[in-house]
Formats: sequence, structure tokens, C-alpha cells
Amino acid sequence: MKALVTGSAGFIGSNLVRRLAARGDEVVGIDRLRTRGTAGLHVTMDLAERTNLAEIARWTAWADVVFHLAARPGIRSNSPRIDLRRHRDIIVATEHVMAVTPGSTHVILASSSSVYGEAARRNNSYRPSHETDRPRPVSRYGRYKHRMEQLGRQYRRFGDGLAIARPFTVIGEGQRSDMAMSIWIDAARRGEPVTVFGSLDRARDVTDVDRVVDGLVAIADRRHCGFVNLGPGRPRTLGEMVEAVFHATGLETPIRVVPASPEEVRATCADPARALRDLGVDLTTDLLQATRRQVAARHGIPLGAASP
Repeated sequence: MKALVTGSAGFIGSNLVRRLAARGDEVVGIDRLRTRGTAGLHVTMDLAERTNLAEIARWTAWADVVFHLAARPGIRSNSPRIDLRRHRDIIVATEHVMAVTPGSTHVILASSSSVYGEAARRNNSYRPSHETDRPRPVSRYGRYKHRMEQLGRQYRRFGDGLAIARPFTVIGEGQRSDMAMSIWIDAARRGEPVTVFGSLDRARDVTDVDRVVDGLVAIADRRHCGFVNLGPGRPRTLGEMVEAVFHATGLETPIRVVPASPEEVRATCADPARALRDLGVDLTTDLLQATRRQVAARHGIPLGAASP
């Protein structure tokens, strides 16, 4: 398989490139950031620049499948002109990719669980978000991802080779430094308090990056079309996630709870049935094991040496 991965220097993208290359696929990664020592061929390019359309067209024509992961990540980002940057890196970049990708090429757009908004409480658990649910994004980031989904469907119908994946709270090797688990790991290693937004009882459907890559690869292999959740359907409280960090690092520091932004939902929960039924992918995640791998990769610690 000839695979083009946009956002190849990112968290999920870099793990996907390594997996594809390891199994013998031809891989080309496109990212604005330069990378070294990555598998496959890396092309440094800004997808949002119109002057790059011919080059984007060249690579999408070469590929059997395009994994479009490039975006402006970060739900909590309040950096200057963030909306302009999100529009550019999520909407404009997607439009350029979709506009020049041949109809015969399978396209997989990486969206986000943020399009669902908040999972409703149901007795002692949460109602899973189904792919057929109407999107109700709470965060601006979620709204941009929903617009990206709509844009993709303007260019191509699902039956013509379009899949939209919605990953849920991904953890593991290579997680960005601005994401919660990375922030908590670094704080624990420095002996500083771990900061939690809102409440320790808030919950996220945590997904091992290896399972997300399993799902993306299966979508390509089966030429699956349509929406698909990539989450295990087992929300873990923020308290459980912090405890996993303490166990994985062998360190424990004070926990500081601060008010959450209105864009921070109380809980997320995936319905993983479609991924299991249509892709044969079990998204079950071992929270502690994935956290240990993340600690080991982030701080160069041999796996297993960080745990008490």
C-alpha cells in the first residue's frame, strides 16, 4: 500500500508512519515541521499555502490512501489569533487536500471526539456517543473539527471512498507536551503539584495511541467508508488518570484542582461497536500500561523501571 500521511510529525501521525513502514508499506509523510530519523519519506510543506497545491496533488495522485491528520491541535489553546490559525490549519489545509485528491484514492480524515460535546450521565455511567448522533461540539476546537467533517463530505460522498475517524483522548508515546498526561508526568517528575481542571470526577474515554493506529490502518486495509469512533467506551476519571501517572513514574505529588473552562466537558464516552464489528478492532486500553510507555518514551526510562 502507498500511504500519504499528513501531520506526520504529530502525535498520532508519527506513530502511524512507524507502523505502516514497519509492515512494509510505502509511506510519505507531509508536515510543516522538519523531522529527523523518521520512517519513510518526509516532505516539509505547509498544506495551507496555495503555492503548494501542485506538490500536494503530486503526492495524493501517488497514494492509494491519504491519512489526513494535519490540524491545529489544542482544545485549551488561547494563543493570539488562535481562531485564524485553526481556520488555516484545519479548514484551509483540508480543502486543499480534498480538492486535489483523485477520486480513486481512499481518504481518511482524522476528526475528534470533541464534535460530540458532552456525554450524558446515565445512572452510574455515561451514554456512549454513537456515530449517528448529531454533533454538538462545546469547544471552538470541536466546532472547527465538525466544519472539517462537513467540508470533506462536500468534496466526496462516503460511498466514494471517504472515512472520518473520531479518536477519543489519546495517550501513549509521543503525546504532545500540552496534553494533560504529558503535563502531569512532567509535573510529577519535577516534584510539583499536578493541576486538574474542574474535578477529579470528570471523565475521559482514554485511548491507547496503538489502538488508534490499529483503527486507522484497518480503515485503510478494508477501505472502510463512513464515520467510526476510535475509543474503548470505558471513561476513566481524571483521578484515575492522575493515579496512573503516579504509579508509572513512581512519584506522587499534591493534586491541585482549579476551575475548568466552559469548553471543558464533564465526560466523553465512545460507542466502540462499529470499530469492532466493521473493522475487527478491539480498542480496549490498559491505562497504566499505556501511561508507563509514555513515561518511558518521554523521559528515556527503560520500560518498567519507572514503576514502584
